[in-house]
Amino acid sequence: MRGDLLSDPVEGLGEALAAVDAFDEALVAGLLRPGPAQAAAVAGLADAVAGTPLAARVAEAAGRASAGAAGEDHFVALAAARCALLGSVHDALTRRIDEAVGRPAAEDGAEGPGPGAAVDPGTNLLAAARSWLCDLARGGWRGIDHELVTGAVPVVSAMLPDPGLRRRATLLDGFAAELAASCPGATLERVPVRRWADLWSRALLLTVPGSAGDRSVAPVTGRLLPLGVDVQEHATAVQAQVHAVFEPADGGTPRLVRAGVSAPKPDTVVGAGLWQLLRPRMSLLGAVSEGRSMELDAMPVTAEGDLLWDDERARPGEPADAFATARVMLSTAAASRVAPLDRHPVRIAVPVLLEGYTARSEEGRLVFDLAGRLLAVDTDRVPAAGPLTPEAVAASHSCVGLLRWDAGEFLLQPLAVEATVRKKAVAAHAGAWAGGTTDKAGVRAEKAATDAVAVLRERAGRLLRK
Repeated sequence: MRGDLLSDPVEGLGEALAAVDAFDEALVAGLLRPGPAQAAAVAGLADAVAGTPLAARVAEAAGRASAGAAGEDHFVALAAARCALLGSVHDALTRRIDEAVGRPAAEDGAEGPGPGAAVDPGTNLLAAARSWLCDLARGGWRGIDHELVTGAVPVVSAMLPDPGLRRRATLLDGFAAELAASCPGATLERVPVRRWADLWSRALLLTVPGSAGDRSVAPVTGRLLPLGVDVQEHATAVQAQVHAVFEPADGGTPRLVRAGVSAPKPDTVVGAGLWQLLRPRMSLLGAVSEGRSMELDAMPVTAEGDLLWDDERARPGEPADAFATARVMLSTAAASRVAPLDRHPVRIAVPVLLEGYTARSEEGRLVFDLAGRLLAVDTDRVPAAGPLTPEAVAASHSCVGLLRWDAGEFLLQPLAVEATVRKKAVAAHAGAWAGGTTDKAGVRAEKAATDAVAVLRERAGRLLRK
């Protein structure tokens, strides 16, 4: 790992993000009656894409928006320009990571579909969603009220029953729920400027017919070598994403892949108890816990490297240590391409192996010293559902983790660490309890979760009987 490449500035990055930030601030007050600062921000967005195929359409859209006369097509063009700038930031950062770890660049993929490239179901519903999103942009985040926000309710209700529109309906529903919880916007102490602009622009682009495209899926056969598990928990849901190296049976180039599983949960189930909800849904979690590979037979995988997990197409393989896999194969495993609308710096999560660093505290946070270059460690992402702790990370000398980018710098999310204890290498994995555990803390957490779920089921049954 070349720490210097992670700390050195990326040319043009600051300018691209500044144009996005200015446009996002323009959305706070809305573009119904834009002031001079808002007009300048919209013009700056157009200038930033002046040398691209979007130039003419965005320049026209910026002119109309600056005059307070933007229509739906103009807002779509502005959202596309914003998405393109963040996509360029994503690409520049991932190229820098590839250089730092010496990994082959991601596979080139076909360009995303353009408007009209495919026939989308529910064209009228998409138009209704687009109209609501454009009204939001006119009113701005400070102008939201319950009347404006509830305009999404009938649209979402009509979209949800259609499987082809369900993902977009879920995005709209979640966005509308966040806005509703913040009404009225005029009284907000703090506006989540970047987040709401991200949700707005992505949702708006997904209302363009053909924007979702066809999900390309192909079967793969070979050996799956897990690297670690990323656990994401919310009050009512939990998700585990296994990052792994896939080794094709035909001797092809190994590639980085992911396999995810999610489940709804009561807010009383936390920590190691989460595995009870996820374990029955994916046998891979047991293999991760046991330190085993998995043999896959015609397992579907998307072009973006996401395995569509099917337990019927997988069986446990030979023991496979995550650190051995990382040392032997991680630097040569090819990354999958990224879908056009997913090219955003917040989505960067690249598996890496770090060794020979010195861990220390710097300005109140943990950092790894890589030959004089400091890399911040995001210990807040270390889950409570396993034996991996911030203390174990601080005592380590080797780490398999996800390299992310946030707030203008690279961060490392540990998935597993190795430390020397009594002259022996001892590993701690975030997913070590995924398939079950005899660890006292894990057993206690699982028992508490079992008791909580049993109580909830009993109460639910009582209510149903009534």
